[in-house]
Amino acid sequence: MNSELLVHQCRMEVTGQRYDVFVYRRPDGSHIAKTFFAPHDVIVNDGSSLDEVLTKHRLLLPLAVNSRQILREFRNNS
Repeated sequence: MNSELLVHQCRMEVTGQRYDVFVYRRPDGSHIAKTFFAPHDVIVNDGSSLDEVLTKHRLLLPLAVNSRQILREFRNNS
């Protein structure tokens, strides 16, 4: 049984693309934000509050998106 409760959902724009962000509250009161790129490719950030985890996700999501783009370009050029 999943003990995470969905408490917030939004979209964040990075380099002209929109990404869904799902924020869950854990039983201990902490929060996690998840963005799914593919079924087995998910960026996850945690924080003590909804605001904290959204701020962290807003800062780190562009890095995750850009690193995936760099990896795709590298693989295409190899």
